[in-house]
Amino acid sequence: MAKATAIFRAIWLGSMVLFLSTAASLQAGEQKDPLPPGWHKTLVGNLNFTQNRFDNWTQGGEDSWAWQLDLNGKFIHEAPTTRWDNSLKFSFGRTRVGDAGSRKAADELKLESVFTFKLGFYINPYVSVTALTQVAPGFEHLDGQKRSVSNFLDPGYFTQGTGFGYAYQEVFHFRLGMALKETVTRNHPERFTDDPATPELEKTRTEVGAESSSDLNLKLHRNILWTSKLNLFSDFSSLEAVDVTWDNLFTARVTRLIAVNFNFNLFYDRDISPKRQIKQTLSVGLTYSFF
Repeated sequence: MAKATAIFRAIWLGSMVLFLSTAASLQAGEQKDPLPPGWHKTLVGNLNFTQNRFDNWTQGGEDSWAWQLDLNGKFIHEAPTTRWDNSLKFSFGRTRVGDAGSRKAADELKLESVFTFKLGFYINPYVSVTALTQVAPGFEHLDGQKRSVSNFLDPGYFTQGTGFGYAYQEVFHFRLGMALKETVTRNHPERFTDDPATPELEKTRTEVGAESSSDLNLKLHRNILWTSKLNLFSDFSSLEAVDVTWDNLFTARVTRLIAVNFNFNLFYDRDISPKRQIKQTLSVGLTYSFF
């Protein structure tokens, strides 16, 4: 545990240095005008599909297919004394190999809302609400057996925070403050919320601690965008342990309707697993901006 704590402490500090140094280096770049008052909306969808079919193929192989739908949206209201940021991330996909039934390959639903009060300083107070869950049942397949392990709001993660934040144009946003984090579950408390040290079976877990959030939207090339979001949370009762959610998306537009996406997601919550969890996806498919 001490080794894991040291690793994630290094991730925390290293990521902060990376994001802050990137933002600082951009200060010398081209200055862009701030967003004008009013609503600013973006919603981008990506649909990817792959398929393999074998017929009398002497080298062997199994038929397979996979598809994934991604939606990423931002809805920002800019005013002279306030700013209201709302974001949506939705990913869902399925895959099938051979005679095995189709299985879930991606499933994430995340909503975030941040309200900032502009005081005219480099840092400004904020309040935030975040919700994270999935939309479809999840199963574990072992030795031919199918066992339910998750579902909608099973688990669900909710975080409410308040503190101070810093923003550099639309490229870099950072906030730090106190937060209340709730984890809820219905049918799988043993995996997500139960405290083995107590005789009761807890279906909810509430933690109060420190939270930081870093958002980076950096154009690496004319057609390549890096979007990175790092959320860190540490319970006041155990400040040495840090919960980590780090989501990175690299998008390269080939044409107006075709894009290559690489998504790397790192997740760590000591109450769920002593090891970090990693998910990565490389996909090529159709992309469309709704507005």
